[in-house]
Amino acid sequence: MRPSARRFTRIGVVVPAHNEEVLLPGCLAALRSAAAAVDVPVYLLVVLDTCTDRTADAAGDTPVLAVWERNVGAARRAGFAALIDELGADRVWLASTDADTHVPQRWLVDQLAHAHRGADAVAGMVSVGNWSEHPPTTAESFQRLHRHIVGHPHVHGANLGISARAYLAVDGFPALPAHEDVALVTALERTGHRVLHTADAPVITSGRRHARASAGFADFLIALAEPDPDPVG
Repeated sequence: MRPSARRFTRIGVVVPAHNEEVLLPGCLAALRSAAAAVDVPVYLLVVLDTCTDRTADAAGDTPVLAVWERNVGAARRAGFAALIDELGADRVWLASTDADTHVPQRWLVDQLAHAHRGADAVAGMVSVGNWSEHPPTTAESFQRLHRHIVGHPHVHGANLGISARAYLAVDGFPALPAHEDVALVTALERTGHRVLHTADAPVITSGRRHARASAGFADFLIALAEPDPDPVG
């Protein structure tokens, strides 16, 4: 399809959540602001994964889907499948973030602009909102390794967008307990889809040390305090 013909008419956003009653309301408020900034309908969906707190209540009037997987890849996959069932795949853009994350107001505006110019997927950057749980060296290492430049190597499920057609072409998120986002983008790039690693519209995520997913972003931040941290997170 020519870039000029790529006009997406609907957006679906998935937020996986495991016991996020405290942080989810802020995440959804930011998403509503981003949704109001685009000129197409936006459908939000919170995927409650094995929640034992009041996360469902914290979602308010945002639609929810309950799963009992304790697996972030399976949760994202279930959410995307539900949105595709509702919206179809033609001219649909899908986006993913996390319940402890605030997206900027231009988040969907910028993703849609990249999509209309031909991107099959958009992999964005993250910033950490609060470093108080970490030593100063962690923030220094993160800022050194995560420079906000176009073409960066990072992939974050908290800041990811993809056309529904491209998503289905590679069978979507694998049901992995961690790095499902990296696996999806790797599959896209391996099959010739255009993935834009962009530096605009970075999201702000929590710097908590208590991980919701093993080997996820929280564990990555903890590892930055160690010698020779992994530069790709």
